[in-house]
Amino acid sequence: MKIVKVINNNVVSSVDDRNREVIVLGKGIGFQKTSGDDIQKDRIEKVFQLSTEASSQFEKLVEEIPYEYIKYTDEIVKEAVQVLGRNLNRNIYITLTDHLHFAIERYRKNIFFQNALLWEIKKFYSVEYTIGLHAVSMIKEKEGIELSVDEAAFIALHIVNAEMDTGKGGGIPKMANAPEMLQDMLNIVKYTFHVALDEESLSYERFVTHLKFFIQRAINQACYPAEENELYELYKRKCPKAYACARKIRTYMEEKTGNTVTDEEMMYLTVHITRVIDRNKN
Repeated sequence: MKIVKVINNNVVSSVDDRNREVIVLGKGIGFQKTSGDDIQKDRIEKVFQLSTEASSQFEKLVEEIPYEYIKYTDEIVKEAVQVLGRNLNRNIYITLTDHLHFAIERYRKNIFFQNALLWEIKKFYSVEYTIGLHAVSMIKEKEGIELSVDEAAFIALHIVNAEMDTGKGGGIPKMANAPEMLQDMLNIVKYTFHVALDEESLSYERFVTHLKFFIQRAINQACYPAEENELYELYKRKCPKAYACARKIRTYMEEKTGNTVTDEEMMYLTVHITRVIDRNKN
């Protein structure tokens, strides 16, 4: 690989074997180098691709932020990919690195933020939150500062955003309301049926998982396509109360996102609502 552009001493751009621009990270990889020089393979620590717009943002970011913070993000991403078993949107290298830098600087100035969604994130995104706690521990070891559990939840939210937006660009604002929306939809079910859902049941766990990805699809305008579906009509007739509850969720989601919720989505919502309510009756 050859250097296309030296971004700083530790970051350069290059092109891969498919002629796509890539970002190459490595301690000292750009030191006293210039465009056209070979990249020393033994210095390469990370190679990844960003969109043209994101690449420009990343270049500006690394001009202002110590290389170590990019390494922290890389460690967090590696753990998240391994634990979650799925790829993350590469824009997390921009958003999370920027957040870590800001969080550490705020800590050193004795400025602390509370995370209003801490409870929801701990409850509904427990795996991502645990990764956030591990990140806080790593930063304590590396920087000698102890970020709060609120910051662990902020890190978790960056991971949630990146795993729910692997196909396109996006930022934290897009998914920031996801935990709150999830809680609101569960409340719609609880209040509609006047029940306390059994949070230990498998049907509840499946329902929460379904709602997480339902939120993702709705926000990204990627709901299941509308099709003529006999099962949908069957569930409308067979489960009128669950269907009426699903309609409330549809109205809520459409008001929140401005995007249409299809009949196909309604069918799956009705099925999951029926299962979780039946489990409570039993």
